[in-house]
Amino acid sequence: MEITEDIRYIGVNDHDIDLFEGQYDVSENGMSYNSYVILSDKVAVADTVDAHFVDEWLGNLEAVLDGRTPDYLIVHHMEPDHSAGIAAFMERYPEAQVVSSAMAFKMMKNYFGTDFAGRSVVVKEGSELDLGAHKLAFVAAPNVHWPEVMFSYDAHDKVLFSADGFGKFGANDIEDPEGWACEARRYYFGIVGKFGKNVQAVLKKAAGLDIQVICPLHGPVLKENLGYYLETYNTWSSYQPEDRGVTIAYASVYGHMKQAAEELATALEERGQKVSLFDLARDDMAEAVEDAFRYDRLVLCSITYATGIFPFMSTFIHTLAEHNYQNRTIALVEGGSWMPMAAKVMKKQLAELSDITFTQAGVTVLGALDDDSRAQIATLADELSA
Repeated sequence: MEITEDIRYIGVNDHDIDLFEGQYDVSENGMSYNSYVILSDKVAVADTVDAHFVDEWLGNLEAVLDGRTPDYLIVHHMEPDHSAGIAAFMERYPEAQVVSSAMAFKMMKNYFGTDFAGRSVVVKEGSELDLGAHKLAFVAAPNVHWPEVMFSYDAHDKVLFSADGFGKFGANDIEDPEGWACEARRYYFGIVGKFGKNVQAVLKKAAGLDIQVICPLHGPVLKENLGYYLETYNTWSSYQPEDRGVTIAYASVYGHMKQAAEELATALEERGQKVSLFDLARDDMAEAVEDAFRYDRLVLCSITYATGIFPFMSTFIHTLAEHNYQNRTIALVEGGSWMPMAAKVMKKQLAELSDITFTQAGVTVLGALDDDSRAQIATLADELSA
């Protein structure tokens, strides 16, 4: 695929993968591993692919070289889904040099048993790689999302090579019916979301560049309406709600918490609120995390379980905390047959989160829903809709 007159896409699509990074469900739409070639006076290849696709990737590379030989392999990110082809590339092209950060070369030693001494070019913030007409300026992007990550910028074609930044789940040979944002959001908060400050820092650097194309390591090349993608990343990385709405996440055994969650959802919708509802035991928890970050209000509904809360709810709260969940309003709904404690336990676990406001109203279900607990649901719905 031609990105610009001199830049080609040589990535691959993976439709065999079920879980990305061993936890994120991508079985429906697959995954892409992106790689690029800059055909300037010198030839530079930007990143490799997952180990299962190295031969296909090398074939893609040969097809666009048209008899030329690469001078450089640029490694923006050392995660194995992007770096597995380094050794094969360096063996096939013995005159080529590998370009990356100092920390990335330490990782290469760990993965491949060599740091390619004598063939290595170490770059850092402000370094430039002269390819002739094209010159790549390197931008340090630590923890977006590994500490060795570099971005690079080609001023000639106004292209930003953004490593895992601006990536999304899904292969590039299918049309995502939900567009970019949905799977990019789930990808961001799952993969990068913990490191908002680091993303903010690199966005400030990017603000000084004239960017016309963004080339990420996953998902589509972005060419149009770039202000939308940059502003969306600014919203996500500053932990601000993207939309007004209420995410309800529940953990239920005999159906009473499920019923309470569903009746609250109905009450909120009747009051004109957008609602997203999740059964933490059955639905994709990564989707629940995504919507918890997308919307400005969150309701947690859990039974009391062994004097604590149901394990799936505990995992969900831990995941939110691990990803720096903040700047939201949270309401608590608890259930118990004789001594409900779930709200107290949830509030204690949530105490480590920053800038959280708890609603005054809550709901306690003693056994099954009754007139009293339904009245509490109505009061909570009123407060959440105010």
